[in-house]
Amino acid sequence: MTIKMNRRRLLGSTVAASTAFPLVSILSWPAHAAEFSYKYANNSPVTHPLNIRTTEAAARVLEKTGGKVEIKVFPNNQLGSDTDMLSQLRSGALEFFTLSGLILSTLVPVASINGVGFAFKDYGQVWPAMDGALGAYVRAEIAKRGLYAFSKMYDNGYRQITSAAKPIKTPEDLSGFKIRVPASPLWTSMFKAFGASPTTINFNEVYSALQTRVVDGQENPLSLIDTAKLYEVQKYVAITNHMWDGFWFLANKKAFDALPANLREIVEAEFNASALAERDDLAKMSNTVADTLKGKGLQFVDTDAAAFRAKLKSAGFYEEWKGKFGAEAWAVLEKAVGSLS
Repeated sequence: MTIKMNRRRLLGSTVAASTAFPLVSILSWPAHAAEFSYKYANNSPVTHPLNIRTTEAAARVLEKTGGKVEIKVFPNNQLGSDTDMLSQLRSGALEFFTLSGLILSTLVPVASINGVGFAFKDYGQVWPAMDGALGAYVRAEIAKRGLYAFSKMYDNGYRQITSAAKPIKTPEDLSGFKIRVPASPLWTSMFKAFGASPTTINFNEVYSALQTRVVDGQENPLSLIDTAKLYEVQKYVAITNHMWDGFWFLANKKAFDALPANLREIVEAEFNASALAERDDLAKMSNTVADTLKGKGLQFVDTDAAAFRAKLKSAGFYEEWKGKFGAEAWAVLEKAVGSLS
């Protein structure tokens, strides 16, 4: 039996799926119930490439394991906030979860090292580092906490700053600026170094926080600003590329190890393959999403990365985080991106 599913049909199905049902509920395997029925959750909208590609991976896993492994996909914070789902993953109530390393750092401090402000100049530095020595270093630390990280990260993109009342052009424009940040010490530290007033808010509450002016702005990749419709409650976007962010595909190690070795290999191979496809999707989106957002009324503001980097350096940000990550981890980072401190 072969499951045939093209991306157009899948995208239509994901959009139609209600929040009460997992995305993979559109699939069926009539012979008998799966031997292993696992849940995978994330915080991204159903139309984001992450969900399109991981749902495809779940379908391939079901097919290639002969129906033995069923992975139900729960997008868009259906199972709770990021912190809720991380707790569920650790307890075994949830078997798989994709999470930004910057948020994972609340459990694995070094996981946020990829988000050091203005560290990666471009993707030519990102993927060799995260698929190579830096990624391996972080995965080893993740393993110490009873979780297993697949070898290929999903892309979340370079992050940009949006605002409602005024454009952000220089580091000085961030002085006193109330900005939403995820639950990550690195994010909070970076924006405090700029003189801003960072406020931790889970992503599922960001739109309402912007709408009600609890915060003046937020920062996210353009693709997420688009798919989450943040342009409806923001006026400007500053192209800062202040940090690169990606999603680790995480497994509860005990649950993952419960799969026979051949099934584990299939699961990891298929989700790694989808990670590579999702990276390509984001790269293609980056060529069009700016024009899309401009068409929806968002005003773009160019910035000087060197000025922002200099501000962080003078504020002691890099020295602070070199000390927090440790000399060994910092050396691995600087081998990939060059000297920061």
